[in-house]
Amino acid sequence: MSQEKLRVGVIGVGHLGEYHVQKYKAIPTAELVGVVDTDLERANEIARRYGTRVFRERSDLLDMVDGVSLVVPTEMHFDVAKDILAKGVHLLIEKPITYKAEPADTLIRMAREKDLALQVGLIERFNPAVVKMESILNQPVFIESHRMNQFTTRGIDVDVVLDLMIHDLDIILHVVPSEIKEVHAVGMSVITGKTDVANVRIIFENGMVANLTASRVSNKTLRKIRVFQPDAYISVNCAKREISVIRLDSELRGSDDYPQLTSEKIKYPDSDPLADEISSFVNVVMNGSSPVVTGQDGRRALEVALGIIDQIKRGCNNFKAIC
Repeated sequence: MSQEKLRVGVIGVGHLGEYHVQKYKAIPTAELVGVVDTDLERANEIARRYGTRVFRERSDLLDMVDGVSLVVPTEMHFDVAKDILAKGVHLLIEKPITYKAEPADTLIRMAREKDLALQVGLIERFNPAVVKMESILNQPVFIESHRMNQFTTRGIDVDVVLDLMIHDLDIILHVVPSEIKEVHAVGMSVITGKTDVANVRIIFENGMVANLTASRVSNKTLRKIRVFQPDAYISVNCAKREISVIRLDSELRGSDDYPQLTSEKIKYPDSDPLADEISSFVNVVMNGSSPVVTGQDGRRALEVALGIIDQIKRGCNNFKAIC
């Protein structure tokens, strides 16, 4: 783009939307034009806090920006995103991209036809420990993920698969170069009336197996990914942004003449995945490059998530006592 700064806005300034505002304000190549929220009192509060402007109508904001973050409840994603893209504005949309695959296809098509960036906010792709994991993968045979949260009312407009598990689905679909062969899922509701605890086993055509567990009714926060591959065991702590790697050293022998194991731990304490995600979006728009997490990536993760949700629902019809 010819201008020095990208004009940006944020639509939806609740808990997560405020962080988007904060990150944009810290990017030298971005100019935060303003914010929109159906809660005008909240919008005014955020505008005062970060020195920006409130727009009562999103159409007025869209006339003045090049790109926006969309951070509203999932049920509003499609209608608002469609208006954003129709205005010719680049879009960073929080996960999940939509509730259903067909609306996601519409957004992807609109972005493609108008040559607009469509980036999906699957933030763990910007976690430096996850990025490091990707760089050392070597034909993994088994991947296990656990994503547990204590219960809050944020995110309960969707079930735990779209709320939490979708992050790990996106990572696994991104790093496994194979199509899915089988999916086996179970889950149950605990508090919300939607699925709050879920487990899925995914078998890929190349033989790789993934086991994912997600819960939003845990007594502690846990976000871990473990990878088993021929030359290493990799453990990623997404919450702490740490990665541990245990490798087999075939040249190093113990007294019993067996190969020895070596280990290393790498920490990224000063990293900020959300800042990196938003900075990446700004760079994508200004440079005309492809997003790290494309609309198609978001759509693929959504499609698999919806299949898991459907299988859990069918299982609950057979096992009503636990659902």
